[in-house]
Parts: sequence; C-alpha cells; structure tokens
Amino acid sequence: MSEATDVDRDAGSTRETVLRPHRHLFLRGIIAVLALTTPVFAVLYWLTIPTQAWPFVLVAHLIVIAATVVGVTSFLSTTITLGPGGVRERGFFGRTVRVGPGEAGAAILVKVYEGSTLDVLPQFFVASRQGRLLIRMRGQFWSEDDMERVAEELDIPVTRPEEPMTPNQLRRTWPRLMYWFERFPFGR
Repeated sequence: MSEATDVDRDAGSTRETVLRPHRHLFLRGIIAVLALTTPVFAVLYWLTIPTQAWPFVLVAHLIVIAATVVGVTSFLSTTITLGPGGVRERGFFGRTVRVGPGEAGAAILVKVYEGSTLDVLPQFFVASRQGRLLIRMRGQFWSEDDMERVAEELDIPVTRPEEPMTPNQLRRTWPRLMYWFERFPFGR
C-alpha cells in the first residue's frame, strides 16, 4: 500500500497531501541488490586477495554501492503532491511536473493486463488539452486510491473503460499517452 502524508504549509493556511509509491518496492529492491551483489563480490574478493588485485574489486564494489544509494535516494524522493496549486509530481529521475487547476484536459483510468496473465493493474493518465501526457501513474507503483485522489484533486471527468485492455489495445487507443519505447509493438 502506498503512503499518503498530510503536510501543513504556512502555519496551517495551506494543506498539502504527499503521495508516495508502494513501500514494499523499496524493500524488494534492496533485497534484490544484496542478493545479487553479495555473493558475487564475496567470490571476487576471495579470488583477488591472494593476487593483490582486490583494490579493483573494491572500486567496482564502491561504484555499485554508490549506484544503489542514488537509486534509494531517487525512490525516496518520488512523490505526487496534491494541494491548492494543483498536482506536482516528482519522478524517479528528478523531473518535476506541475499540473495547475484547469490545465488538465483529460484523465483516463484503465485496467491493463499484465504480460501474458489474466492479472490486471490500473493505469492512470492525465493529459493536457492538446493530448500531451502530463502525469502517468502505474499500478505497479501507485495504489488505485492514490489515482482516485489525483483525479479528485484535478476535478475533471475521468474516462473509465469498462473492460480491461491489453497493452496493444492501450497503445492503439491512446498512443500519445504511452512512453516513446512503448509505442512500438516489439514482440507484444
């Protein structure tokens, strides 16, 4: 479940709600990094200490640790903030998008099949009046409740297809809302 925090700004005059991605993803990521790197570096140290080549392994290990710290920091900084000024998203790579009241032209909440399974996850898209993607919330990272809160904050009608869609159907129906690499049907 994702986490929402209410924050008072300016001595209580403005109320903001901060939404965060699912926290279990953070724990899974840390466990995956440890599970993959610990045995590899243990073996590399064991093999290189007798030959005095271990400083190279240490440098590589420090680079992996630094990359992990950057990833952790980026994950912990990823938020969507709801407030009187609209919606502000700070993405994983640091990009900040602000959608003020009246700027959004469309909101779409669709359930999408995941891979070759019957499992579906929601995806929420906010587009400008010109059809350009402003905010995208995927069910892998955000709860459906958080998506509903963003839709409520923007105060625009939400298109909700009744039936779940495949990724191909989604790409054909709303191609401009997909990331550039999703617009091509490579093996899908």
